[in-house]
Order: sequence, then C-alpha cells, then structure tokens
Amino acid sequence: MSPQDGYKTIHGETRSEITIKRSVFHGCCRHVTSKDEALRYVDELKAEFHDAVHHCWAYRLGKHGLEYRAVDDGEPYGSAGKPILFSMLKADVSDVIVVVVRYFGGIKLGVGGLARAYADAATDVLALSPRTTVMLTQPLTVYCTYDDIARVTMLLDEMRIDYVPTYADTVTFDVDVPESLVAQLQADVIERTSGRGGSSIRR
Repeated sequence: MSPQDGYKTIHGETRSEITIKRSVFHGCCRHVTSKDEALRYVDELKAEFHDAVHHCWAYRLGKHGLEYRAVDDGEPYGSAGKPILFSMLKADVSDVIVVVVRYFGGIKLGVGGLARAYADAATDVLALSPRTTVMLTQPLTVYCTYDDIARVTMLLDEMRIDYVPTYADTVTFDVDVPESLVAQLQADVIERTSGRGGSSIRR
C-alpha cells in the first residue's frame, strides 16, 4: 500500500491504568471519525469517572491528523493535553481520541512530572490498542464497448480492483480505486481500448 492510499488508526476502544506517586491515571482511547464523536466520548467518561477532577484529552482526525485539539482540563497549561497529543503523533495514528483521567494521590508532581505522566498514560493505552488502516479510494465508473470487456476486466484483475458491471448500451464498471492508482488506471483504460473506453468520477 502506498502512503497516499491510507493511514493508521485504532480499532474500537482500549483502556489502561498507571500509578505515579499515588496518582492514578486511567488512559482511555477510542476510534472516532468526527469532532462530535470525540466530544461525546469525553462526556461519557466524565459521567463514568464523575469523582475525578481532571479529564484531559486530545484528538486527531483525518489522513494527516490536521484536525486536532488538546485540552488540559484544569491542569497547568501545556502539562496534559499536549503531551497526550504528542503521544498520538509518535504512535502515528489518526481518527483517535485519547482521554486520561487522573485521580490525585496527594503528592504534587510538578509541571514536568505531570507532562511525563500524561504522556506515559497516553503512550501506554495506545500501545495496547489494535491497529487498523483507513483506505483512501476514489470512486470511478469505467466505461467501454462490448468488444473491449475482456481488455478492461483483465486490466482490473491485474490491478486487483474489484468491480461491479452494468450492461446497457455501453458497459460500465463501478470501482473504488486506491488513490495512488487512479492516474494509471485512467491512462491504461484509454490505451488498452484504443480510446474507445474511459472513466469518470462516480458521484
């Protein structure tokens, strides 16, 4: 798979727990696909861990994780949300929210200690999370004449692209093409059918 064709995320929800100087940090992460899903997960955990003072979190969304947010939730600025986000960057995952719930153990950790603790909690739960890949494809409709059916289906089979044919005045094939292969497929269809076939974006 070309890096252009997808990105890594996690599957489902995972939890872990670490204790540092009697403070307990519950790491919770879940696969999400939108800001609203992420915020709902935060609300769920605030209700579940209602007696905890701090519910710090960060999320990343999309292919490059360019939509993101990090929240310290009452901890000193930059000591919680950003370390959680950096842990996600190091894990190279997106479409993920990580929430770290802290129960204070009576010993102050200091800003640096807090940052390390939140990063460790996030890293720990992410390490336990099963990975999966989000495939990025372009929906196309490939069309050709009846005389060119064998040529087009052979091409699609060679490129390992599944297709759904429709037979009418012309023949069309609905396909979902990995982004890195779109230009090659479009050019090869034209070449193999001597210009009689082609493709268009499927709406």
